[in-house]
Amino acid sequence: MRIGIDVGGTNTDAVLLDGTKVLAAVKMSTTSDVTSGIVAAIDGLQQQHAFDPAGVRAVMIGTTHFINALIEARRLAPTAAVRLSLPAGASLPPMVDWPQRLVDAVSGRSYLCHGGHEFDGRHIAELDEAELRKAIDDMGRNGVRSVAITSVFSPVNHDFEQRAAELIAAELPDVAISLSHEIGRIGLLERENATVINAALRELAANIVDGLAASVTGAGITAPLYLSQNDGTLMDVDFARRYPVATFASGPTNSMRGAAVLSGLDTCAVIDVGGTTSDVGVLNQGFPREATTAVSVAGIRTNFRMPDVLSIGIGGGSLVHGEPVAVGPESVGYQLTSKALVFGGDTLTATDIAVAAGRAEIGDPSLVKHLDGGLVRAALERIAADNADAVERMRTSAEPLPVVAVGGGSVLLPDELGDAGAVHRPENYAVANAIGAAIAQIGGEVDRVYAIEPGRRESVVDDAKQEAVDRAVSAGASPSTVDIVDFDEVPIPYLPGNATRIRVKAVGDLQLEA
Repeated sequence: MRIGIDVGGTNTDAVLLDGTKVLAAVKMSTTSDVTSGIVAAIDGLQQQHAFDPAGVRAVMIGTTHFINALIEARRLAPTAAVRLSLPAGASLPPMVDWPQRLVDAVSGRSYLCHGGHEFDGRHIAELDEAELRKAIDDMGRNGVRSVAITSVFSPVNHDFEQRAAELIAAELPDVAISLSHEIGRIGLLERENATVINAALRELAANIVDGLAASVTGAGITAPLYLSQNDGTLMDVDFARRYPVATFASGPTNSMRGAAVLSGLDTCAVIDVGGTTSDVGVLNQGFPREATTAVSVAGIRTNFRMPDVLSIGIGGGSLVHGEPVAVGPESVGYQLTSKALVFGGDTLTATDIAVAAGRAEIGDPSLVKHLDGGLVRAALERIAADNADAVERMRTSAEPLPVVAVGGGSVLLPDELGDAGAVHRPENYAVANAIGAAIAQIGGEVDRVYAIEPGRRESVVDDAKQEAVDRAVSAGASPSTVDIVDFDEVPIPYLPGNATRIRVKAVGDLQLEA
């Protein structure tokens, strides 16, 4: 048995699985302290299907804690950005494109020092340790508690980042250190941004992970705890403490992975309809398609792995208004149970439309009997058209994609959606996100620029694939189950030496203790 939990802004969903069989599924309100909501969800599973806590082999949790903290600019640690780039890379300082409120929230300090590499590993300049020590001294005087270190082309050669980390750790042993080559990809500013965000979240990560672990052990479960990553794989609690940024967008990812398992379709479009938004993504071989461009998070450009998701403002709490009829993007959100007509409120929402149309049994249906049939039909047509348009925008080929609808709000969608044809709405669709967390696997990834000598392409590719497999195994995957699920090879013609960017992703099943 394993337990999957997905903590959303409105609801905390939980499932108890035996293999892939769902034994129990609950949906509870998310609490402000989150941990008590998780305890309530586990209690709900126990009431629905009594189980021995000692029989649970693993607990997987997907959480929105960290991205919400960034968006709300709360509970962020005083952070310094150290960029090893001089004499190059000085024109645009660290955090140059950040919203000012986030720079203030992290008490952002930045330091430019000598160092960095060319794409082929040659030094731009030697690391100036005396210069770095002056920066470290200034950090100590100004109360910096977390440091992000970024060196030019560190995904190719990360020696300077490692040495800088050693110097900082020696002088400031209590400071958390994040290294850019472990977090982002090729692209200096975006990789640096992702690393600074990670550094700012390190203190919060330690508190949150400890709280999640306490809520699980408080329920009598001693099984290992894992957190969902945004690529559809899992990380253990120690990894989560070091790389909280890897949880960003794990909610839509969990829903997509759950949709694949529930529907039996591993290549499809997934529409996850929640209380405020519909998130549309595409699955390739059972895993979310990743964004290939820079992704903006809370107004900050980043380039760490993120699912390619298009969000539109249509959900169960969306306001219905206007002539012609419009649905969303405004939403009553978590106030749905007090503001919607079916709950005795005075606001017309998409949930009221679903109840009036007979698609859902929520609240008191008699309170929406007075709604005009033409208005109900127009609102449902608007919802269907906007979602069909989103699916169309996510397609990358002329082939129609089957559509799977999940999430509690998916009752708003019709049985047929434009050119996509029939909409698949599998059993347990409302808790697909928790199921996606529970069945998640362990992954390893390599993303690097290689200078490929003539005749050596195959050996370079083999080495990259083996490194990805090794990383998956070291992260906890069962060696016999690891496969390469994604491979990308892009020549970079504007760089000399037959430079090629190779990205490999390997995934395997979680190795559970006997």
